[in-house]
Amino acid sequence: MQDEPSFQQQLRAAGLRVTAPRLAVMEILHEHPHETADFVAAGVREQLGGVSTQTVYDVLRACAERGLLRRIEPAGSPVRYETRTADNHHHLICRSCGEIVDIDCVDGLAPCLVPDQDHGYLVSEAEITFWGLCPTCRKVSGA
Repeated sequence: MQDEPSFQQQLRAAGLRVTAPRLAVMEILHEHPHETADFVAAGVREQLGGVSTQTVYDVLRACAERGLLRRIEPAGSPVRYETRTADNHHHLICRSCGEIVDIDCVDGLAPCLVPDQDHGYLVSEAEITFWGLCPTCRKVSGA
């Protein structure tokens, strides 16, 4: 079994220069998936010092555009990012604390679900969000 390419290799393969902010963003999101840009910016500044929030936003945008990061937008929540991009997985979100966990594709390969009427579209992906209460919040609420 072959190891996953390093972040340096992934950046180069995507046509991006390897920079300290890009590496820091990828490392932080690998360790803390489903985080916001503000969380990532704070982590980058902790690692590298005076990196602007705009620089982090630029890195997130460029990496998402090149397929290195996945951008998710849960209802009522800021945009979040993750490094898991190689599949069509879904998310389970706690309505109370906001915890997000990955759920493998519900029904096979992408798009894994198809609409009853495609209106002439070529459907390539389905994004499903499951909402509920995580085990910790269930205990607190008595549910």
